[in-house]
Amino acid sequence: MHAYTLASVAVPVTAALYGMNGMLRRRTAARHRRALDRWAAVLADPYQAAVGRWWPDDAVQAAAARLVLDGLVTVNHRGNLSPAPAATDPARSPGHPLPEALLAALLRRSAPATLGSIVLRDAEFEAARREFLQARPELLPVGETAGPTRLVLYPVMAEMLFCVFGLMSAQPDGDAEWTAAWAAWTGVIAQIVWFPVYDRARGSGWKGDADAAAAAHHRAPHPALQALDVRDPEAFRRLRVSRLRTRRGRNRGRPRRRTPAWSGAPLSSG
Repeated sequence: MHAYTLASVAVPVTAALYGMNGMLRRRTAARHRRALDRWAAVLADPYQAAVGRWWPDDAVQAAAARLVLDGLVTVNHRGNLSPAPAATDPARSPGHPLPEALLAALLRRSAPATLGSIVLRDAEFEAARREFLQARPELLPVGETAGPTRLVLYPVMAEMLFCVFGLMSAQPDGDAEWTAAWAAWTGVIAQIVWFPVYDRARGSGWKGDADAAAAAHHRAPHPALQALDVRDPEAFRRLRVSRLRTRRGRNRGRPRRRTPAWSGAPLSSG
C-alpha cells in the first residue's frame, strides 16, 4: 500500500484522538472543581460536616452540646435535659437550625426529657432534622466518565490494524515516501499511547471526592463537643447518657397524673 495513503489516514486520526483528550481533560477539571466546591460548602458548616458521623460525634449530639455550652439547657445526672430560664429569651437564640429545633422540642415538653427520647419520638424535631439534611448541597461524585464506546474503540482499532498491515507490506521509494511512512508509524505509536492518556484525561483514578469524604469523617469532632469536653466533662458524659436513654419511663414530658386520695371510711375488721 502506498505510504502517502497510510500517512493521510494515521496522522489525522491521531490528531483527532488527542484533540478529544484535550476536551475531556477540560471537562474533567471542571467537574472536579464543582465537586470540591460542593464539599467545601458542606465542610464550612460544622453541623453539616458531622451529619455522616456515628454517634456520639454526630450533628444531634453537637447541637445538644451547643445548647449546654450557651446556658440554654441543663442536663442532670440521669441525662434529662431541661430548658434554662434563658431559653425563652429571643436574644439568646442558638443561631443554627439544628440546635434551634432541639431547643424548641424541649420547650414543647412539660417535663425534662432525654436526648434519646427526643430523637426517637419527637416528630417535629425529626421533620426539622430532615429539612436540615435536605438543605445540604448535593455532593457530586467525581467518578470517571464513560470509557471509549464501541463506536470509537472499534474504528480506532480497525484503523490501527489497517495502518500496521499496510506499513508492513509497503515498500517506500525515495525520501518523500519514507517520510510519509515514518509519519504513519509515528501516528500508530501515538494511537497506542493514546489509550492510557485517554484514561487520565477522563479522570481515571482521581479520588478527590473520596479524599474529601474521608477528611470529613476523620476530622476533629464538632467544636461544641470539644469545648464541652474541656469545660465541663461531667456534662459531656451526661449528654452521652442522655442519648442512650430512649425509654420514657415515668418521665414522659407530660403532666403527671396523680391518684386522688381515698376519702371513704376505713373497713371494719369484724
